[in-house]
Amino acid sequence: MHRIFDRSASLIFAAVGAAFILGARNLSSTAYGSEVGPDIFPMGLGAILILLSLRLFFETFRYPEKEKSGNRGNLDWRRFGGMLAAALLYALLLEPLGYVLSTFLFLFVGFQLVERGGRMRSALVAAAFSGGVYFLYAVVMKGTLPGWPVWIAG
Repeated sequence: MHRIFDRSASLIFAAVGAAFILGARNLSSTAYGSEVGPDIFPMGLGAILILLSLRLFFETFRYPEKEKSGNRGNLDWRRFGGMLAAALLYALLLEPLGYVLSTFLFLFVGFQLVERGGRMRSALVAAAFSGGVYFLYAVVMKGTLPGWPVWIAG
């Protein structure tokens, strides 16, 4: 962990979170056929991003004082590239595959990139999260998400 990088990243992420909140204020508060408006998700996401950024910023003050100047750390470009590709595929496949399936695949691939093995545990956590979020948002809060692809839902 690098103190300067983490502090800078936390400030950038806080600014992005603030931009999400400001952008969400320009969206309508209700949508046709949905009790949850399109402004709720980006506003909540922005607030969470700001809170996590503040936590990271204040955690940097507890880093060890002496960092080796010659050791910049090895960045894991393979994992980074894999996660970037997974995120791009997730964005492209969200509509055709639906929220539940595309989120499950994104989380499963992400978990496997971070920690090899444990495929059953990764699949269970990804399924519980994607299904749980869909249930809470689409069923409980009566929001709209692309559910299942046509070739599964019929």
